[in-house]
Amino acid sequence: MNTKIKVMVVDDSAVVRQAAREILAKYPEIEVLGAAADPIFALETMKRAWPDVIVLDIEMPRMDGITFLKKIMAEHPTPVVICSTLTEKGAQTTIEAMAAGAVTIITKPKMGLKQFLTDSSADMVAAIKAAAQANVRRLGTVRNAPGSAPPPPKLTADAVLAARAASSTAMSQTTDRVIAIGTSTGGTQALEAVLTRLPAVCPGIVIVQHMPEKFTAMFAQRLDSLCKIEVREARNGDRVIPGRALIAPGGRHMMLKRSGAQYQVEVADGPLVNRHKPSVDVLFRSTAQVAGKNALGIIMTGMGDDGARGLKEMHDAGAPTIAEDESTCVVFGMPKEAIKAGAVDKVVPLHRIPDEIIGYGA
Repeated sequence: MNTKIKVMVVDDSAVVRQAAREILAKYPEIEVLGAAADPIFALETMKRAWPDVIVLDIEMPRMDGITFLKKIMAEHPTPVVICSTLTEKGAQTTIEAMAAGAVTIITKPKMGLKQFLTDSSADMVAAIKAAAQANVRRLGTVRNAPGSAPPPPKLTADAVLAARAASSTAMSQTTDRVIAIGTSTGGTQALEAVLTRLPAVCPGIVIVQHMPEKFTAMFAQRLDSLCKIEVREARNGDRVIPGRALIAPGGRHMMLKRSGAQYQVEVADGPLVNRHKPSVDVLFRSTAQVAGKNALGIIMTGMGDDGARGLKEMHDAGAPTIAEDESTCVVFGMPKEAIKAGAVDKVVPLHRIPDEIIGYGA
């Protein structure tokens, strides 16, 4: 049985196309169907053999990546990985692409492309595999190809924040409630669906969405323009207050802290936890420790198991916990692992999560 993930690379950079072919050829579970300089050429190739995953640049001749993405999602929904430059303009258009249905992001610099892609080959392959598992009528046909490269060391939240029991004394000093949300693959669309349905007054929200550095600020700005609540990328020391959602910045961990009777966030560097930075486990563990039963924990669509242990710690500290149902997840990885860990009180589809948040804050 052929289990190869068929990939189409669409990028106007000849360097990127060559490097992508060379990198992906080393992985027997991946087959590159073609590499095209623009979407028009790509469509001709794809008529002969449709890919399982498309790796797509944004700025290209004849047809831009977002127009192509919207066309694909309307006519033949297929998991798309955006290959975008680390620039402010690139971040903004990439967030538009994520909103249009792209699964995840591969970042690339403007200079030293080939060496960068070679050095980041594991990230590229991981992104393609995550996309191949996405459900694209919530994103696509679920597939699960075996890995061939050894994964990097997988650290737990202990590497950033030591485990300890929640402080009942600290919790008694405030009745303020906090909502902690963790998500990954498919989470940009899921968070938009949830946050845009919240009223202007609701408990303070802290969020980890797995996303590269430089992209979270644009993502937060986009949500802020759509939501009644304030949404922004978290800065160290920001207060967690009703009507505000703070999104952990890419490349930094975020932890909930207490200052007297007030909640605030600490944004700090540190090692990858569960191969992520920011990590959901780090946020959830800190929330369990300082908010305990005064918090609501929510884990949504995403690949892997980041957040499962932290949500269990929140559950054990008395916090109610929710997982997104498989029926609405782009990838039912993180919620599934949290459910298996006994961390979840309630499993609900995405469209019911805003009501759960509103009911919790009432």
